[in-house]
Amino acid sequence: MKIIRHDDIVNAKIKPGLCYEWVHEMLENKKEAILPPKISLHFDDDGFFNTMPSVIPHLGVEGVKVITRKIGRSPAIDSQLLLYDGETKNVKAILDANWLTAMRTGAVAVHTIKNLAKEDFKTIGLLGFGNTQTATIKVLLDVFKNRELQIRLLKYKEAHVRYEEFILSEAKIAGAQKVTVEYVDDVEELMANNDVIISAVTYAEHDFCKPEIYKPGVLIVAIHLRGFMECDPVFEKIYCDDYSHVNKFKYYDQWKYKAEVAEVIRNEAKGRESDDERIIAYNVGLSLHDIFFAEKIYNIVSEDCSEIELNAPTASAWLMEENN
Repeated sequence: MKIIRHDDIVNAKIKPGLCYEWVHEMLENKKEAILPPKISLHFDDDGFFNTMPSVIPHLGVEGVKVITRKIGRSPAIDSQLLLYDGETKNVKAILDANWLTAMRTGAVAVHTIKNLAKEDFKTIGLLGFGNTQTATIKVLLDVFKNRELQIRLLKYKEAHVRYEEFILSEAKIAGAQKVTVEYVDDVEELMANNDVIISAVTYAEHDFCKPEIYKPGVLIVAIHLRGFMECDPVFEKIYCDDYSHVNKFKYYDQWKYKAEVAEVIRNEAKGRESDDERIIAYNVGLSLHDIFFAEKIYNIVSEDCSEIELNAPTASAWLMEENN
């Protein structure tokens, strides 16, 4: 069994645009995967323990990701992944899953933008400056390097200044020469007048603003779900990555139109039909992306990673030895 550490993955220098391609490939083949709902155990406001299994039969790969959150721990959110050979059922590797979690989430957000935003989108409002948003920006600038983009940031202490520096640095790396950044003073100003809003805020006590603030044609990519509940029964279309992740939402039965993004790219559901439709996409996160990314990463880095042997005896042999 290989041990694949965070540094092993980072040092492979996997391109953000390649992460986008992996996401698209897996969404095209989502029907082929066995994807049960994640098991989520929450402990008041202190944290959670989630398990996310998936089987991808046509690729002969299986796995389970475990992600935990503990308030006060650094990092507060941490994850690991067990990757299995689908034929032998033997474990192939254990991976640090923090890089792949961030990058697959960012790539899914950009994939949603490419498929559901207005064709000529330009202005993008960002909520949250954490790892998930950072991964999203890396993929966004790589995939849309030739597009004029105006990115709007909420002023927060000096975080917005540092984030502007990050964005412009990433734009230079990606060769995106038409990127500008501006600051806004409050959340309502941030939410208004955007073609796209990317929310990567992990907690919101209430909605960010009233639905009428959002202009016609906006796409809201709600990575961490919270802050847009009142928009659900009002917006023209709501999309998700999997129905089982959202069917307990308060207004689910009142959504005017609902579909999975995978259904849109397979031409099984309607996508955006006009530049005036206001759309929300809830990207809860699919373990099939995690397992697929882990398999790709394994193929890239495993030869250079350390290995441990799992040589446990059979149960009967172990019990016999114990009895002796």
